[in-house]
Amino acid sequence: MRYLRKTIRCGEIVLLAIFLCGISAAQADEQRGWVPGPGKVFFYTAKKFGVPLLKACVRIGNGPVLQGKSLFQIRVEISSVTLGFFRRINNHFTSTVDSETCLPVQYVKEIDQEGFLRGKKKYRETLTFDAEHQKVIAEKEGEKERREVSLPPETFDPLAMFARCYLKEDLRTPQEIRMAVYDGSRLRQVFFEPKQERIKSKIYGELETVRLSTTLSFASFDNKEGTIHIWYSKDGRKIPVRIELDLPVGRVKFELDRIQEN
Repeated sequence: MRYLRKTIRCGEIVLLAIFLCGISAAQADEQRGWVPGPGKVFFYTAKKFGVPLLKACVRIGNGPVLQGKSLFQIRVEISSVTLGFFRRINNHFTSTVDSETCLPVQYVKEIDQEGFLRGKKKYRETLTFDAEHQKVIAEKEGEKERREVSLPPETFDPLAMFARCYLKEDLRTPQEIRMAVYDGSRLRQVFFEPKQERIKSKIYGELETVRLSTTLSFASFDNKEGTIHIWYSKDGRKIPVRIELDLPVGRVKFELDRIQEN
């Protein structure tokens, strides 16, 4: 069970993989009149050895108007399923982004999790992005100290990255994708290289897909490297059907359960 606890200890690793799957939904669903935009909800289940561990929900909708600019809001909810005594997770993440550029305005992490022999972790952190001055202000609820971090131009938080890929990117021609992503702890340079594969999906059966993969270092595993793989249907729907994490302590697989339009 120690192996199981290590595999799922990092909610943000799970989160990042879920956000990256939005890349695969960047095209129209020709069979259902699918148009990328606000009002979509993606539901996923993460499994280990065939046992459901986590449920995840990704919502994208219209946000408030700020200084005359319309905004989008992306929200992710991650909760444990059958971990019980060994792990409890109930984490929420919300990003507010510019509707034209998808650059982040604010990113909020609400962490509420605990595990056997690892204690409880509960906090709320807000990242306020200043694209004009290329910086971000990080504040934790209940703490007076604020952190100011300089960032390169056009840096995205994980959910703003999802919004940009889902709403803006055109992947009709396979090409390498590069982005700078800051999640409150580390600035990452993310790279993807697409490859074609035929796989069996949970809800669509056997189908042709394009796999996107990238290697990252994970702070929760002493900055050791791991790989994220995302498969999306090769047809005009571009549906994200599978995500796998090859972590230093093992592999976790996500399957798309369903998609909802509001």
